[in-house]
Amino acid sequence: MKQTDRATREVDHGRRLSLGDAERTWGWNTPAGFHRASRRGRLIMEMSGMCPGKTVLEIGCGTGLFTEMFAKSGAHIVALDISEDLLRKARARNIPEQQVRFLAMSFEDESLLGHFDAVIGSSVLHHLNIRPALKRIQSLLKPGAPMVFAEPNMLNPQIMIQKNIPWIKKKLGDSPDEGAFTIWSFHRMLLEAGFCSISIRPFDWLHPSTPPLFIPIISQLGNLLEKVPLVRHFAGSLLISTVCQPTYINSLASERGTSRI
Repeated sequence: MKQTDRATREVDHGRRLSLGDAERTWGWNTPAGFHRASRRGRLIMEMSGMCPGKTVLEIGCGTGLFTEMFAKSGAHIVALDISEDLLRKARARNIPEQQVRFLAMSFEDESLLGHFDAVIGSSVLHHLNIRPALKRIQSLLKPGAPMVFAEPNMLNPQIMIQKNIPWIKKKLGDSPDEGAFTIWSFHRMLLEAGFCSISIRPFDWLHPSTPPLFIPIISQLGNLLEKVPLVRHFAGSLLISTVCQPTYINSLASERGTSRI
């Protein structure tokens, strides 16, 4: 499949990230950043029902930081990234090949087939042309299977500035096309794409630069703020969980002249 201009820019962005410390750019390699990543990975695993016997598609696996966490669930993981440069770092983690298969490709590529028990990812949907991406995810899920993603929250003040002021965006290591989401806009897009049982939860108040001494107290405070009406909407991230509607899949299969149930 021919790459779009957007995909080409993402490949170039991955190459630039791979030349430095990508996880530092993303804020995962500090003590607070690793704490955030561990919690995020655990939430995604729990909400997607990852366990032995399940086959899961991870979109935008990057350096494999979260893939390594997900592998502990015992599920079989197909981990994709459009950047071969970042995947070299992921493969260097030496996760058993019988459990994780890394593929350098776009998940929109028509050669990617299969009905997965879950489709998951961390901070990847905001890099994509989101409406076609949601429809593509539908086509890759088993009927009734979940998709679970953690994405940046546009209402968070830092995220709002970072995603909308070009020179700050570039300085902080963002790709040219990435943005962020609000609960309401994303909920609407999920409904339009045919998803149901939608849950979008603001979470994550711990900043990567938090000194180690303050991580426990900030984490506890953050957990409280995630429950406070109005205030919770300004958290740093959104935890998105929803399931694929069997009726939608049947109609999609009917258009292609096949049946999936």
